[in-house]
Amino acid sequence: GVVEACLLHMLKRRAAGFLRTDKVAALFTKVGKTCPIAGDVCKKVQELQQQVECRKNQPSGQEPLKRQGSTTSKTPVLTPQAIKHIWVRTALIEKVLDKIVQYIVDNCSKYYEKEALLADPVCGPILASLLVGPCALEYTKLKTADHYWTDPSADELVQRHRIQGVHGRQDSPSKRPALGIRKRHSSGSTSEDPFAASAREYVESLHQNSRTHLLYGKNNVLVQPKDDLEAIPGYLSLHQSADNLTLKWTPNQLMNGTLGDSE
Repeated sequence: GVVEACLLHMLKRRAAGFLRTDKVAALFTKVGKTCPIAGDVCKKVQELQQQVECRKNQPSGQEPLKRQGSTTSKTPVLTPQAIKHIWVRTALIEKVLDKIVQYIVDNCSKYYEKEALLADPVCGPILASLLVGPCALEYTKLKTADHYWTDPSADELVQRHRIQGVHGRQDSPSKRPALGIRKRHSSGSTSEDPFAASAREYVESLHQNSRTHLLYGKNNVLVQPKDDLEAIPGYLSLHQSADNLTLKWTPNQLMNGTLGDSE
């Protein structure tokens, strides 16, 4: 959506098309006449749009039979948001969005007014450069709402792995506090093995998952659950989700697997 807003900023009326409501489609179509890369994207988008229309017009009872009988071709399932941004999305997945934007910047006088963002000698090339990174990614496993997972409970985490946290002092507040994990054996020795790596992943999952971003973390934060109890040290973390901010705190004893019978 942000890329589309940049592409539509002060777009010439001729480039956008007088009668077309989808101005991004008009821009890609016009650029595709002289840019072969954009032309390939136009063909792919048209194929996707035809498949979506066929899916809409097809009776619901025949679709499962078609899926069972066909093993070579799969009709993609596109969400309304994906269909809305299908031009930029297709160019991004094909890893050519940066090249198309760079071509538009190099030929901006054909498509944009002088005050347009892409016509700016600084902002235009910067936008094309910023898109190089996203175009280098593989979008083979796009997450949807049903792919979200939930964190295991702390009790289950401790039962599976007897984890001892090695708490290191962080000199810089901007650095994320690291959790050093060791697998404790009966002899008391420590070793780096696959179990220790798996245990480290479980500890990290206790504080961060695919739906939230860890903004800040600090070790040995004291919390007093009741007035007559001593303060308990633990790990405090601040997370940001799409809608709100969340504070999480886990006692060090629970992290170390030494909680015992304490409440």
